[in-house]
Amino acid sequence: MGRMSIPMVGFVVLCLWTVVVEGEYMKYKDPKQPVGSRIKDLMKRMTLEEKIGQMTQIERKVATPDVVKQNFIGSVLSGGGSVPAPKATAEVWTNMVDGIQKGALSTRLGIPMIYGIDAVHGHNNVYGATIFPHNVGLGVTRDPDLVKRIGAATALEVRATGIPYAFAPCIAVCRNPRWGRCYESYSEDYRIVKSMTEIIPGLQGDLAAKFKGVPYVGGKTKVAACAKHFVGDGGTMNGIDEGNTVISSNDLFSIHMPAYYDAIRKGVSTVMVSYSSWNGRRMHANRDLVTGFLKNKLKFRGFVISDWQGVDRITDPPHANYSYSLQSGIMAGIDMIMVPENYREFIDTLTSLVKANIVPMTRIDDAVKRILRVKFVMGLFENPLSDPSLAKQIGSQEHRDLAREAVRKSLVLLKNGKTPSQPLLPLAKRAPKILVAGAHADNLGYQCGGWTIEWQGVVGNDLTVGTTILAAIKKTVDPSTQVVYQQNPDANFVKSNGFSYAIVVVGEVPYAEMFGDSANLTIPEPGPSTINNVCGAVKCVVVVVSGRPVVVQPHLAKMDALVAAWLPGTEGQGVTDALFGDYGFTGKLARTWFKSVDQLPMNFDDSHNKDPLFHFGFGLTTKPVKGNY
Repeated sequence: MGRMSIPMVGFVVLCLWTVVVEGEYMKYKDPKQPVGSRIKDLMKRMTLEEKIGQMTQIERKVATPDVVKQNFIGSVLSGGGSVPAPKATAEVWTNMVDGIQKGALSTRLGIPMIYGIDAVHGHNNVYGATIFPHNVGLGVTRDPDLVKRIGAATALEVRATGIPYAFAPCIAVCRNPRWGRCYESYSEDYRIVKSMTEIIPGLQGDLAAKFKGVPYVGGKTKVAACAKHFVGDGGTMNGIDEGNTVISSNDLFSIHMPAYYDAIRKGVSTVMVSYSSWNGRRMHANRDLVTGFLKNKLKFRGFVISDWQGVDRITDPPHANYSYSLQSGIMAGIDMIMVPENYREFIDTLTSLVKANIVPMTRIDDAVKRILRVKFVMGLFENPLSDPSLAKQIGSQEHRDLAREAVRKSLVLLKNGKTPSQPLLPLAKRAPKILVAGAHADNLGYQCGGWTIEWQGVVGNDLTVGTTILAAIKKTVDPSTQVVYQQNPDANFVKSNGFSYAIVVVGEVPYAEMFGDSANLTIPEPGPSTINNVCGAVKCVVVVVSGRPVVVQPHLAKMDALVAAWLPGTEGQGVTDALFGDYGFTGKLARTWFKSVDQLPMNFDDSHNKDPLFHFGFGLTTKPVKGNY
């Protein structure tokens, strides 16, 4: 296929042969040796320049094979939307990753680089990949086995592009839905978040050794995982992204830390530090928590990685005193720095700090040992290049079926009928004529949300391969049923067309991180107008596509039924599975649904949580209906 200069088998043989180089036994290249012995052997061979190179993670855009070789770069990443080409195939991806890897392998010691990517709800940067529901929906399922299976499927699709490292899962406990990353959180309840760390053995494989804190990756179909963002990112004041979490030690350790205990127990390979602060102190500079607690108390032996330019942001404004910031971050215990582009400044500054005895070699050695441990444990030295046989895993039917299952299990039925004795759902498949309305009914980008193809998400249906809710409705109803779609019909049109019922699909537009911070949490127009025009004229079910609870209380009386679909991803058929009764609604809210934003923050365990619109754990259930009714 012209993908590598040496066939895979030959390359593996070459790797084994190079255990002995010019008569010298290279213990670190011998997979039969214990990991500790391999680390010790390699460390004694490394120069300061090679060690600092291992601590450097750079963006794909600047990572040519020569740059990686000349600077001994230890890691490369794709940021959100950073792809080798639009709609790139698995082969295009693997050619790129393998090309960069060959630059690393051609260095004096041949230490492979580790390529990382934000695969946070499936392999979401890649065209044609299966996009699973975002975490806010998965928390509703309360199904750890489901997320473990999603982790395994994601690992296969990530490996299919030659990538062995995923920046997932996010185990934040979102305590205020104003936060623009709330959809990356499974729940406001740490117990649900903690249970969902079962995605880690899905991504990495089931931990064979029972040594707490030791990283584990079970072979070529698994990826190194990353628990993020350490710690308290979901608790910032007013839900401001990268803000300040002002809480007691007791609340930090009882609400935001428990999921990390389980992540480390399950062998998570890496931990990413949060941009946020705790009581005014930047987490990227918090030695007490990163080194004192995570490394020393919890005995975490994988590596700690910064967020994108996270060290730069220790100062305000960012990068105001880079030498100080770098010293603070490294001494706090960060092992790998997501630079991500100005790598020479990072390398030169850290080298100067070491030579001036400001950063001791013991700190550098600790960082490099941790990075090498993960690389050895995951078999990267033995299998540094991609496996072309995995290409078929991207967007496979098996994975799409799994995503569809996740969608229907993540739906929450919040209202069903103007009175309990007159339920609207499940909907009749043989209705003569139905109306589908709302901009979100026929928009795959809206369904998927942020962190999909682009960092901020993409609007429209051309971003990737999937099934919109409208397409799913058309597939589900009887062939004789006329389906009329208008994004925002006026009331007269609705009244005069004899519709049996209407399905209105509205919600938020895509966003990520600080661009999603919201003070009002309202559904943007024309969503409210569509609800009013349609639901005032015909029986209607409203499906809300959003990354969090939003303001629906003013519109609720007009609705006959209300479904929270969150951000379901590419498999819209999962929504219609429940709407039309092929499966029952089972989801229970993993977040408190407020009446007014004035009530926020409002969580299930707050003493002032007196009058939510829908309480934590609420969700109506229905039974499946057999046949075409």
